[in-house]
Amino acid sequence: MSSSFSLTGTDLTTDRLVLRTWSADELAAVLSDAQLTHWAEDFPADGDRVIAGFLTEHPDGLADYGHRQIIERASGLVVGSIGLFWPPSSGSIEVGYGIVASRRGRGYASEATRAIVEFALTASDVHTVTADVELSNPASVRVLEKAGLHRWSQDATTVRYSTTAPAPSQQ
Repeated sequence: MSSSFSLTGTDLTTDRLVLRTWSADELAAVLSDAQLTHWAEDFPADGDRVIAGFLTEHPDGLADYGHRQIIERASGLVVGSIGLFWPPSSGSIEVGYGIVASRRGRGYASEATRAIVEFALTASDVHTVTADVELSNPASVRVLEKAGLHRWSQDATTVRYSTTAPAPSQQ
């Protein structure tokens, strides 16, 4: 099976996106409500502000397998963020993502999620990637399914998805 991304330095590159680690200046800009020229007009979204605050307090989340900006290759603009909630727990790690409203419906969230999930499964201490989504968010349900995650449980409000690394003979 071929990979859905290439790795250049710390950047993950897909057909249409680059997943790049946040810089300290970008985190500070989000937290101060600044608007940088390389951001889409509606970036950052509320979730990006939450993540910027988290990363400022937990800089280990900026490690190679941590949080990244989603950059639209065609425009060079930051259009969202995605991340793995490092470190893994018993070999499992959670993924979270968000795309700004102006770029939704283009498949970016699925493309970015597929790449970061594949990347996560290359870590020696990760065998499973999970994500939880509210049933009231059918678009996010579709993102996870298109990215190759499978529903494994749900309750009245939340669906839980996961995928595991293929057995060594299947790689």
